[in-house]
Amino acid sequence: MKKLLPDLIVVVAFIIISFIYFAPAVMEGRMIAQHDSLAAIGQGQEQRDYMERHDGKRSRWNISMFSGMPSYQMSPTYDSSKPQDLAKKVYSLFLPNYVYLVFIMLLGFYILMRSMKASPLLSALGAVIWAFSSYFFILIAAGHIWKFITLAYIPPTIAGLIYIYRKKFLAGGLLFMIFVAFQISANHLQMTYYFLFVMLFIVIAFLAEAIRTRQLPDFLKSSAVVLVAGLIGVAANASNLYHTYEYSKETMRGKSELTHHEAENKTGDGLERDYITAWSYGIGETWTLLVPNTKGGASVPISENERAMRKARPEYNQLYQQIGQYWGEQPGTSGPVYVGAFVLTLFVLGLFIVKGPIKWALLAGTIFSILLSWGKNFMPLTDFFIDYVPMYNKFRAVSSILVLAEFCIPLLAVLALKEIVSKPEQFRNNRKPLYISLGVTAGIALLFAIAPKLFFSSFISSSEMTALQSLPPEHIQAVMGNLTEMRVSLFTADAWRSFFIIAIGASLVWFFLKKKIKAEWMIAGILLLSLADMWNVNKRYLNDADFVPENNPQQLFTKSPTDEVILQDTTKYYRVLNMATSTFNDGITPYWHKVIGGYHAAKLRRYQDLIDVHLTGEMTKLQQDIIRTQGTMDSVDASRFKVLNMLNAKWIIMPAQGGGTIPVENRHAMGNAWFVDNLRYAESADEEIEVLGAIDPGKEAVADKKYEPVLSGFRPSPADSASIIYLTDYDSDFVTYTADAKKEELAVFSEVYYPRGWHITIDGQPAEMIRANYTLRALPVPAGKHTIEFRFDPQSIKVTDGIAYAALLIMLLTALTIILKALRTNKNQK
Repeated sequence: MKKLLPDLIVVVAFIIISFIYFAPAVMEGRMIAQHDSLAAIGQGQEQRDYMERHDGKRSRWNISMFSGMPSYQMSPTYDSSKPQDLAKKVYSLFLPNYVYLVFIMLLGFYILMRSMKASPLLSALGAVIWAFSSYFFILIAAGHIWKFITLAYIPPTIAGLIYIYRKKFLAGGLLFMIFVAFQISANHLQMTYYFLFVMLFIVIAFLAEAIRTRQLPDFLKSSAVVLVAGLIGVAANASNLYHTYEYSKETMRGKSELTHHEAENKTGDGLERDYITAWSYGIGETWTLLVPNTKGGASVPISENERAMRKARPEYNQLYQQIGQYWGEQPGTSGPVYVGAFVLTLFVLGLFIVKGPIKWALLAGTIFSILLSWGKNFMPLTDFFIDYVPMYNKFRAVSSILVLAEFCIPLLAVLALKEIVSKPEQFRNNRKPLYISLGVTAGIALLFAIAPKLFFSSFISSSEMTALQSLPPEHIQAVMGNLTEMRVSLFTADAWRSFFIIAIGASLVWFFLKKKIKAEWMIAGILLLSLADMWNVNKRYLNDADFVPENNPQQLFTKSPTDEVILQDTTKYYRVLNMATSTFNDGITPYWHKVIGGYHAAKLRRYQDLIDVHLTGEMTKLQQDIIRTQGTMDSVDASRFKVLNMLNAKWIIMPAQGGGTIPVENRHAMGNAWFVDNLRYAESADEEIEVLGAIDPGKEAVADKKYEPVLSGFRPSPADSASIIYLTDYDSDFVTYTADAKKEELAVFSEVYYPRGWHITIDGQPAEMIRANYTLRALPVPAGKHTIEFRFDPQSIKVTDGIAYAALLIMLLTALTIILKALRTNKNQK
């Protein structure tokens, strides 16, 4: 126990630091109200209601958004994930919300540093400079919690990797499989994918060392253990991974079947290039690693910054409420990636003094990360990865790959400090590396402070430059000059700040080398310096003012008068189109209604095509008609918005004066199902979506020619007017219809088609549906009275859950083996 005391002290310190950062908000039960967090509440309400009705059982289909879609990527939870959920709570010591996030970020890197034989104090320093990197706190502020949690589990995963290559196979294997499982279960595969490159670089470093020391057989044995442990960790998430993989093929992350998109913008089987690279870090913007305000910080009004407004001309104060602090070329940002000024100095120092291949692995990871984060600003490399590196084109916001640099820089920085502490005499005799690292960092920060315009020719983004041209000509130059002066003041103030932080850190190292202070005091001083530095920057983007009482966000979900009117409709099942908000980035309306829009980063590909080709244009026409007729829908031409009618958009929410809304009933909505007179076959997706715009979907349908064999020669004829079909019951995962067909008919349903997991029966006998009208379901119905049921019950979940349970059992047996081995060792020692 005495041996573990320093580690326990550090863990307690981590808890205290985490609590203090979020005080007093966490003590008062306040929360952050951000778009993603609110959207999660809205999109998850249907699932919560379903679970309440079904004793905790989950539905795998969601009917509240985008006219219906699988819920695999909406807080995915499977029965096999419950043991992991409990284990993760134990790992986080059951700490309260927000506090536990910073704690697990600190603890994970601490475990990594201890695996690299660093002292508890040095390991604590590493944990602090990793966990307090600005990007992580920006993630919390933005509500990107799953991304944050995934990143928190990556350092202990790499700790397991290092233990394995140091021949601690059982302990390393267990650590590796547990945290591989944890990070995958956090469900942000983009971060897991990115860090595979860092792990690859580290494995190559171990390979180089094995070749140098002629220990290749040991390397191969360790690699086999890594592979097996990794597979077990992956298998523990079999349900999530398999269904995410199957789902991704049908989403925006998969390949569009349409060919009329710009050829140069398309990728083989992933997202489009401009979508992947929309958030690309600027080349000059990379200096935020050293000086946080290199591009002004966050996309918030510059009028909110006191320092900037000291330079503002009073006559332009109102204009500055509309202009952001940030002047980079990204569409917007919540803040910069800042790793700590003195941390960067130690990283550069590490390039000179740390020996062994691990240094080159971390340097490679840093350079790799920076170059790829440039995205559209460095397209030759970006194009290569999009076109030739598997899965790279599945992820957007390439700027987020800078997390690799945020990992590699503090790790090498601590290794550099470890080297100084273990070999002080060597550095007392040769301080050249220290001087070079100071020149590269403090020197550049000083030059930025003294001559900012020498390095940055403009402090106004290209989009702002265009927008400013709309000002009266006599004011354009004056505003540009004043805005430049304001932003220069922000930049130079932070440059001076970074310079002095580096100077203080260098002084601590100098005092140690001069034997004025002990190593422990130097490390503690650098820890406090770095914590104060990064804490201060993080408070710019996540502070007490961002927290609101817990009931405040819930007020957004209070029924409005418009909601009350719509919910009085006694029709069993209809959809709502909200045009008083950003329809397809709306996480609020799904709380009460089944909507045409919604908010999700991975909506179905064909539904997105429908939005692009038909819905966006139809919504404009519909809005014009509603305004023109003052909501009297009986007199409008319904063919102008027939695809919306096909999706059963019975209610329209329109904006009203004063920020309110008004409900408009659309009597042209086609309902839940109908029989059609004719079916056309299309040779391609392009033809299918084009024909949809030409036909009357109430009387005719269009389907891909591949479905012709499914109908076994059946061709619909004009529907008998006496034939009827109507919805009789539904829930999130099933819908039931009653049909009375006077002859064989083709029914079209206003439900989104998805090729897997649906079980369709007619009078209890299996039936096969086809996809019609590009996104909907259709089904041939025999003559007579019938009960038709669609039920979403993917059998694959049972299989994948079984695989996951087997993997969890292996983890448990491995842990028991380690415990028994330790007990036996203790007994023998006694």
